[in-house]
Order: sequence, then structure tokens, then C-alpha cells
Amino acid sequence: MRQGVLAASLLILTACARAYAGDATTFRGDSAHTGVYQGTGVTQFAGVKWKFHTHGYVNSSPALSNGVVYVGSADGYVYAVSADTGTLRWKFATGSRVVSSPTVANGAVYLLSYDSHFYALDAASGKVRWKFKTAGEHRFEAPHLHGTLPVDEMMPDPFDMYLSSPVVTGGLVYFGSSDGNIYALDATSGTLSWKFKTGNVVHASPAVADGTLYVGSWDSYFYALDAKSGKVRWRFKTGEDPVIHNQVGIQSSASVGSGMVYFGCRDSHLYALDAATGALRWSIPTHGSWVISSPAIDDGQLYFATSDSGLFYSVDARSGKVGFSLDFKQWPMFSSPAIAGRMAYIGSHTGKLIAIDVDRGAVAWTFRTDGEKKNGATYTNADGTPNYDVAYPGGFYDDLIVGFSRLMTVGAVISSPVVDGDSIYFGSTDGDLYALHVKPGG
Repeated sequence: MRQGVLAASLLILTACARAYAGDATTFRGDSAHTGVYQGTGVTQFAGVKWKFHTHGYVNSSPALSNGVVYVGSADGYVYAVSADTGTLRWKFATGSRVVSSPTVANGAVYLLSYDSHFYALDAASGKVRWKFKTAGEHRFEAPHLHGTLPVDEMMPDPFDMYLSSPVVTGGLVYFGSSDGNIYALDATSGTLSWKFKTGNVVHASPAVADGTLYVGSWDSYFYALDAKSGKVRWRFKTGEDPVIHNQVGIQSSASVGSGMVYFGCRDSHLYALDAATGALRWSIPTHGSWVISSPAIDDGQLYFATSDSGLFYSVDARSGKVGFSLDFKQWPMFSSPAIAGRMAYIGSHTGKLIAIDVDRGAVAWTFRTDGEKKNGATYTNADGTPNYDVAYPGGFYDDLIVGFSRLMTVGAVISSPVVDGDSIYFGSTDGDLYALHVKPGG
């Protein structure tokens, strides 16, 4: 009898281990931000598993732990939702928008809110364990932004759509802030371990590998810091744009692998640096198009997407040689690719999640959000490109805000997808958190 009980217990434990083996507890899947998720990768869409509605943009990328999906919304809440059914477990109200992607570790959910607090919430109940106040969260701002008028007015950038997402490793939690600092806090107590001051907002998410933290700032520098002390190991200078502040700033979060670190920049380049020295190994120019999407690295290949040129690239991670590129009709992609097996999944501003077979270099299937079904045709030209003439009424900053808001009604997928077994989770600007079924097949 005791042997039977033991056998049954082992069976349950094994089943649980299998069920949660694919947990994606942090942005981009791991502390090195490789963007790789467990699973064989599947090529056919089977239907909507569930969708959960919030009352704001869901730019936050979900985290998955022990059968629960955690995500933030611009309605100011953090949500914990059953991964199986989409039913609400709990929600927590911060004081403002939540566009940071949560990380789950030590039984806690860590995230940054626009209310200028970094939170550690109990993963089971949503109650606050501790919170830490920054010196203030805000969007990147500059005069004459993107060439809009008036010339001398300071303008918050509407395309600055994320706050830094935390990473937890070695007992510390790391994140960047609009106050220009990179913070390292004790993950248990929230006590400050160290902070490092950059020259502008830090909205990229730190990657940590082999004792080094890698992150870019809007001050145009990419930094490698000692993860224990915060001391600079090296820094790398990217491009500047002192007139209209369009071709400057690092929003892309870095990926680390095989002795190299990769990141995109609004100076229209994808960079590959030596992780130990910061020396430039190679770069890919994107001819005026930002690289906001964070790259993914798997099996010697690097995958990334561009902004308004709407291109998805596969390149050799060592040499930077392009393997293939796919053209998505100039619809920007801020979402970052998720890799599972030989499939890549990425969101687009067009209101679609796109599944790409990386062996064939071809689209396997696409999913249309509710926002795209409702409003996509209004803002899409006959050739499939964005209809900016309809969206943007003029050249003033106010017109930029109006046009941006209109285009977000197509249910843009700014959130980066998370893959777990036969399910894909991601958010949309239509306010929904989506869970899709996928299945094996050709």
C-alpha cells in the first residue's frame, strides 16, 4: 500500500514537472534574453483557447509560472490569469499604466509601473511584499520630436511604449528607470544594492550573463556593468540625432549568446558586440528604420524585426550574413520574436500575430486580433501598407498623437509572445490578453 502511494505521488510530481517545464517566468524567456522557449515548435493554428479583456493597451509581455499567466495593462492593473481557462485569479491596482513585463521568481511577481514604483507582489495572492520608489517614470522627451511642430516644445515620444522589464538572478532584481538609473535591488527585501546613472531614460530591459549586466540607454550608449557592483566594464556608442531626435536611443533589449551581445537601436542598426570587450563584431544597417524589437538567438541564427520598413530577418549570429528576410508591407514590428523549435512567432502593428517557419523562411499562419478585424481595413491601403494619410491629419505634435492613437485601434501586437507547449500567450492594444491553441502539422 505504501509503495502504491509512493508510486502515485511520484507520478503526480512527474506530471507536474512536465506541465510546468516550459514556464516562461521572465521577459524573453531567460536572463540572457535569448527569446527561446521549450517545445518543438508547431506550424498550424488551431483556434483561440481564451481571451481575457482589460481596459487598456496590453503592451506588457506575459510571464507564465505554475499554470498562471501574469501581465500588466495600461489600465493600471497587474493581472494573474489561469493559463488553462483564462479566468481571473487576482488583480492588483498600481497608480498608473503597467507597460513593464513581469518576472516571476521566489514566489513573487516583479514589475515597474508608471506610478514610479517598482513592485514585488506575492504570486499567489497579489499582495504587496515590498515596493521601491524611483525618481520618476516618464516617456523619452525632446524638442521638435520626429520633425513635428512647434520646434521648441518638449514632447513625450508616443512610440516609447515600454518601461524596463526586470530580470532576477543571483538574489538581485535588476531594471532600468526613466530617472536614468539602472537599479539592482535585493530580491527578497527590495533594499538597494547599487544603482548606475546613465544620461537619459532607460526603458530597455537588462540581460544578465556570466556576471555581466547588458543594457542600453536613450543617452545613445550601450553598457556592460559588473552585475554585483554596478561598475562599468565597457560602453559602446551608437548614433545621435540632435535635431529631431528620431535616429537616437536604445529601446531594444539585448540578447547574449556565444560570447556576443546583440541589440537594436533607433539609429537604424542591429549591433553585434564582443560580450567581453564591447568591440564591434558586425552591424546591419536598416536604412532609416528603427530596431525596437529585441533579437532572439537560437542554433547559431539571430532573428530580429524592424520598425516602419516592416522586415523580419534571419542572420548568421557569428558573421551577420543575412539568411532570409520577409517583407510585411511596412507595418512596424516592436514585438520581439519568440522561438520554439523551428518556428518564430512575432506580433505586428497591423494587429496580427505572425508564425514563421524559419527553415523555409516563410509565413506558416497569421492570427488577426479583434481590433484588426474591426478597424484594420480603415487604416490599410489596397496594397496592404499602412494608410498614414488617413491616420495622421497634419504635421503638429498634436497630430502625431492623434495618428498614433488611431493606428493603435487596429489591435496592434506590441507585446512579445510567450510559447508554452501547444499554447501561445500575448497582449494587444485592443485590451485583450490572448491565448491561442496551435498544433503539429505541415
